[in-house]
Amino acid sequence: MSTRQDGAPSRIIRSRNDLVAWFEAGCKPKEQWRIGTEHEKFVFYTDTLSPVPYEGPRGIRSLMEALMARYQWEPIMEGDNIIALKRPAGQGAETVSLEPGGQFELSGAPVRTLHETCAETQSHLKQVLDVGGDLGIGFLGLGFSPKWTLAETPRMPKQRYAVMTRYMPKVGKRGLDMMYRTSTIQVNLDFASEADLVKKFRVSLALQPIATALFASSPFLEGKPNGFKSLRSEVWRDTDPNRTGMLAFVFEDGMGFDAYVEYALDVPMYFVYRDGRYIDVAGASFRDFLDGRLEPLAGVRPTLDDWSDHLTTLFPEVRLKRFLEMRGADGGRWRRICALPALWVGLLYDDAALDAAWDLVKDWTREERQALRDEVPRAALEARFRGKSVLDIAREVVRMARSGLESRNMRDRAGRTEAMYLDVLEEVVRTGTTPADELLSHYFGDWKGNIDRVFAEYAF
Repeated sequence: MSTRQDGAPSRIIRSRNDLVAWFEAGCKPKEQWRIGTEHEKFVFYTDTLSPVPYEGPRGIRSLMEALMARYQWEPIMEGDNIIALKRPAGQGAETVSLEPGGQFELSGAPVRTLHETCAETQSHLKQVLDVGGDLGIGFLGLGFSPKWTLAETPRMPKQRYAVMTRYMPKVGKRGLDMMYRTSTIQVNLDFASEADLVKKFRVSLALQPIATALFASSPFLEGKPNGFKSLRSEVWRDTDPNRTGMLAFVFEDGMGFDAYVEYALDVPMYFVYRDGRYIDVAGASFRDFLDGRLEPLAGVRPTLDDWSDHLTTLFPEVRLKRFLEMRGADGGRWRRICALPALWVGLLYDDAALDAAWDLVKDWTREERQALRDEVPRAALEARFRGKSVLDIAREVVRMARSGLESRNMRDRAGRTEAMYLDVLEEVVRTGTTPADELLSHYFGDWKGNIDRVFAEYAF
């Protein structure tokens, strides 16, 4: 989740036209399109396999301080707490931040090629494994915490998380699980125009369940199989119906920036950030804020920073900011961190691949899209759609993505195209075996029901 930093105040919003213009400012010519990848990891003590708290000589804060000392990261503070890290000026745009339960996240810099994305990921993992090893800390890439209960999962000292923790149980049964026990890989991608945005939004929303199936890696809950291939994805179905889901309006006539503004204005807010603190306004609408009718801040008008903050608290399967954020995948290890952006860059950044993907999904009905979304968390590639399996669709989608990456023809020093990063997904669609299937096979086979083995065999 986003980390707010103090800076020069942004201008006050005068009308909803300012909100539409905020999105329009994200349009970029194709040569300026970039790839921004985010990935989260569970953090655990290698001796006890217990989660790592914030404080203490081997805590999350100590981990961040070690990264600062050894690799020149700089702190982002909230009061006396280090809540994130950033690179020194002129040395990169990536940040390291904390998710609510201590999940460690790299938010990558916007880069031109997947080769840069994977080099950045590899460098980050080298750093955290280096300092983590000295502290007896390990890192696990799965979609849902495989062993720890919600009660024993630590809570990070970020003010916005306190607001969300109070509000979540009022609107869904699984919101706290989402915050504290899930982990994901996401990618942020650009658009050229409003029309380009709409086409990419529709394709990526329709195909998000396919990505969920391909990356499913959360079959365990508190040490035992949970009946799902992606419990992380299932949890989102009962988190907060006002801010999650498949956004049916995106497929309706008239979809554009204004339609998304209309949606976002009525999604309940969590907070307003002022003078270094988060003011709890949970349940109020941004529409009221825009009209100066936000009860704790009567007469105060929002700024564009407030709008940007609010948009980070919307959690649909694909999220619009000044870019599109793909949100359907479980967490995973290095090859899958590279594969997720490869999948979506291949589909969305090549015109022929995007056209082919749109031809695939354009006649899917609202009911079909929702049924696919509902079935995939449990069945993954075995889910059925129009008389065939999701595996059949996934094979076609991966093929389209590979064609798109080969067409981009972005080569590394060895002359290889970005299509190489799809190899791990090619293996999934060839065998029909998701990471979750592999994990369950181990659990019932050589692990003999001992979930602790996951920390040794699936850690980074």
